[in-house]
Amino acid sequence: MRPDRGWDEVVSRDEYDADYAASRLRKDRFTTMSGVELEPVYGPADGEFPGQFPFTRGAFASMYRSKVWTMRQFAGFGSAADTNQRFRQLLADGGTGLSTAFDMPTLLGLDSDDPLARGEVGRAGVAVDTVEDMGSLFAQIDLSAVTTSMTINSAAAVLLAMYVVVAEEGGTPRSALGGTLQNDILKEYQAQKEYVFPPRPSVRLVTDVVAFTAAQMPRWHPISISGYHIREAGSTAAQELAFTLANGFAYVEAALEAGLPIDDFAPRLSFFFNAHIDFFEEIAKYRAARRIWARWLRDRYGAQATKSLTLKFHTQTAGVSLTAQQPEVNLARVAIEALAGVLGGTQSLHTDSYDEALALPTEKAARLALRTQQVIAEETGVTNVADPLGGSWFVESLTDALESQAEEIFAELLGRGDGSLLEGVLHAIEEGWFQNEIADAAYRFQRDLGRGDAAIVGVNIHTDGDDREVPLLSIDPIVEAEQLARLAQVKAHRDPRAVADALARISAEAADPSINLMPALIDASIARCTVGEQMSAMRSCFGTWVEPPLS
Repeated sequence: MRPDRGWDEVVSRDEYDADYAASRLRKDRFTTMSGVELEPVYGPADGEFPGQFPFTRGAFASMYRSKVWTMRQFAGFGSAADTNQRFRQLLADGGTGLSTAFDMPTLLGLDSDDPLARGEVGRAGVAVDTVEDMGSLFAQIDLSAVTTSMTINSAAAVLLAMYVVVAEEGGTPRSALGGTLQNDILKEYQAQKEYVFPPRPSVRLVTDVVAFTAAQMPRWHPISISGYHIREAGSTAAQELAFTLANGFAYVEAALEAGLPIDDFAPRLSFFFNAHIDFFEEIAKYRAARRIWARWLRDRYGAQATKSLTLKFHTQTAGVSLTAQQPEVNLARVAIEALAGVLGGTQSLHTDSYDEALALPTEKAARLALRTQQVIAEETGVTNVADPLGGSWFVESLTDALESQAEEIFAELLGRGDGSLLEGVLHAIEEGWFQNEIADAAYRFQRDLGRGDAAIVGVNIHTDGDDREVPLLSIDPIVEAEQLARLAQVKAHRDPRAVADALARISAEAADPSINLMPALIDASIARCTVGEQMSAMRSCFGTWVEPPLS
């Protein structure tokens, strides 16, 4: 136990044992291959335990003894029907959740017939313009029985509205829907750059989604606060940890300012972290994240519910670590990174396919990525004990070090916001501070790689490998033409007056921050307004964002 922790942060072994005893387990006995009986957790009786504040050792008392992580493979390409076929194949192969990748026009709130979308429709994800597309995307899938993750940010509220309409028109009430909307707009300004509106109205839109789902969609996670893209842009692990949690605290403050009680919404906030190749640092990062979130939510924001204090997260192996050279070596990288996510206590996991440095994954590559998770879950035995690395002098010291670096960054942001994390994050975005910090970290790594101080197998060491071409997925150009025809058909068969009225309502309500925009977006989706039309109606009020130049 660290010496700076108070007496109230120590949980007795009896309390842990009671929580564990109340857990429903996957099987009666957990042993090694040699038959050695395993305890659910190891450590001193006066130490920390999983499922207990501050949750350093895991979110739940029984961890994977009760349920292994959700195996959620990211998929999206071509038309909605193409992706639906891949979804159903992944579920048939043993996947337990769906994760949707949208194409670039959809991510930017553009319809497929927008001139700016030309050549990009269905290329790097699935094209969704209308409720009909959303219906095709999830055809023959029971939305009450599967959880769905949607990687969408600027247009997140619109896509959620369409998903609700598809579910309810198919007989599934919104209250029964389970899943996650990424909806983390702050990291778009910091790293991924797929923003539309300025930061402040964008945060208002995020808060509207949080309030709406808290009231009407109790199984839905309204934000997946995403460090993944921050890391992919070149940040360090400590920056990923700190920037992500700072964004989370900013959303909490925005929701509190909107009048939402913290324990009404905080339990449904979730996180999305990168699993990079520095094995032990990644594990320490996840442990530190849980500890920091629990302390700040309790001590700064007054949360009392255990579920509010418990940070739960999805993990994806590092796309930026994949190499086009010797691509099959990526199978080893992905397995190691996925194991770090599991040993760090993830609740959900996506494993990248070995061919993703070259193209969207083929069906075979996606299946191998899923099988990697299944080998970890079913064969290695790492699911039998919670936090098996807890107590390691190295891991505990590294956890403390990452927490300390994160706290230094929080102090910087609090100073920029005169005591407010929300204002500190917004000012840092507006001033380009995050962007500069990430750019500097990315530069340092590339410099070290060029000098040989950092090594990547197949890139700057051991380069004499097998670089034969691997089969790649290609998107037929006809996909774009067919998508345009479907969009034109929807527009031709809807009620123009209903469309005009619905869009006028969005524009009017966007101008009044006291009105939650989700009901207007749902009604517009029912009227078959497109993604681009609904985004344009909000843009007329919110304006657009132009990033300040880096200094």
